[in-house]
Formats: sequence, C-alpha cells, structure tokens
Amino acid sequence: MIVIITIGLFCAAAAVAAFFIMHYAKDPYCTLETFPVGKYFDTYQGLAGSKFKAEFRVEADLGWKDSAGRLMLLSAENDPRPIAVFIPQSISSGIYFTKGQTYAAAIEVKEGGLIYADSCQKN
Repeated sequence: MIVIITIGLFCAAAAVAAFFIMHYAKDPYCTLETFPVGKYFDTYQGLAGSKFKAEFRVEADLGWKDSAGRLMLLSAENDPRPIAVFIPQSISSGIYFTKGQTYAAAIEVKEGGLIYADSCQKN
C-alpha cells in the first residue's frame, strides 16, 4: 500500500514538473521583465540600456534597408499607442511582417529611446 501511494505521489510530482517545464520552454523570453509601455512613453531615459520581453502587434512597416534591417511600427498588447522598433537584418530576413500579426520579442531600449529587437518570433 505504501509503495502504491509513493508511486502515485512521484507521478503527480513528475506531472507538475513536466507542466512547468513545458510552459517555460514555450516562452524563450521568460527570464526577461515585461516591457513597461507606459513608463517608456513617460520617460524612456530611465529605461535606456534595459532589456525586456514584449508582445507586439504589427501596425506598419516604416522602411527597410538591405544591409541594416527594418523599422516597424508596432503596438504592445496592453497599450494601443504605436512604438517604432528597429529589427536588424539578421533577425528580419525570412520574417514577413503583415499588419495585425503578433510577435513576441526580446527588446532593448537604446540611447535616444529607439527600441531594438534582439530576437523575434511569431505568436
């Protein structure tokens, strides 16, 4: 009887551990803090040099240069105000951004307030 209870508890613990591992494996940005959109619009200087994760919706493609990358107008899921995000050529090649699509990204606020995407994946 004790053996059956022990096996049952072990299986339950393994199921809970597997759930958490699968949940975090799906989110490659789980170690980053969520991008504080309101704070960015209030004073981006306080965020300069910081890295965040963000869920963005494509609003418009502002331009593309083959050797540099793409400048996109995106909106965060919790704030409809558009934000300009620079996506380097190394990341943007092979991704076809279409208005309304959503993406998860690791971003960094650089000097001057421009946001750079360090990595990006379609949701």
